Amino acid sequence: MTAHDTLAERAPRSAVAKAAPTGPRRRGGGWTPWLYLAPALVVLGGLLVYPVYQLGLISFLEYTQAQVSGGEPTTFQGFGNYATLFADAEFWQVLIATVLFAAACVVSTLTVGCALAVLLTRVRALPRLALMLAALGAWATPAITGSTVWLLLFDPDFGPVNRVLGLGDHSWTYGRYSAFALVLLEVVWCSFPFVMVTVYAGIRAVPAEVLEAAALDGASQWRIWRSVLAPMLRPILVVVTIQSVIWDFKVFTQIYVMTNGGGIAGQNLVLNVYAYQKAFASSQYSLGSAIGVVTLAILLAVTLVYLRLLKRQGEEL
Repeated sequence: MTAHDTLAERAPRSAVAKAAPTGPRRRGGGWTPWLYLAPALVVLGGLLVYPVYQLGLISFLEYTQAQVSGGEPTTFQGFGNYATLFADAEFWQVLIATVLFAAACVVSTLTVGCALAVLLTRVRALPRLALMLAALGAWATPAITGSTVWLLLFDPDFGPVNRVLGLGDHSWTYGRYSAFALVLLEVVWCSFPFVMVTVYAGIRAVPAEVLEAAALDGASQWRIWRSVLAPMLRPILVVVTIQSVIWDFKVFTQIYVMTNGGGIAGQNLVLNVYAYQKAFASSQYSLGSAIGVVTLAILLAVTLVYLRLLKRQGEEL
């Protein structure tokens, strides 16, 4: 081996050694994304972590108007507030009503949103644009504004719905189930656009050859949806379902506005309105915080499932 050969072998090795990243540089690169995320994390920490900490802390204390005004000292109750809450039959009634109401809202929202998403693929450009704009207008309407409009539409004295249906002075908010149904319609009205737009985008991503082949085989629209589109759109449907569960489980504004704070004798209470009444109407801030913690725990469990499904969706994609 000559000296020239030795230098030729050493040169590539030295070049590779210089090009290879060192250990400290790799560690520094691992921290770079966190440095970019640091400002947002600080803001989120201040807006979320501290309020959640205070919510949990108050739920373990005796904290009523007497403690707020300084007339009595604050005492540690441990799980006493939770024991009181779980021993209250009204709490379980409200929890069951919340679960059933949220389930009905989710099913109705998904049904309307998916049906209109399929309709968007069957109409021409101009009707499609009009439907999209109308849906986005409903989605952009504030909840309190939409609730007030729906109350005017179903007003027993001046509402046009009763006149068209010939119901006279029927009060939709007097009965428990009719009031829940009225709120459900408003919740679906302001929620279905998200499902519609998301599912429509997913349908447009499906290859046209697949749908044409199904149509040539004689499959009906329902059969195409059930056997072709739904399996292919399963990741998207999972995402919109979990998000709808989270949104509908914590409904507050629609119930509070349309049933005047929970209906007659609290017949239309849901967890958020129930917590509001305990905390601010009855000045039992510790019980209201305990309800908030229970609601947070339920939604956190749903969110963890949602994140796991998102991760699984990312692996599939």
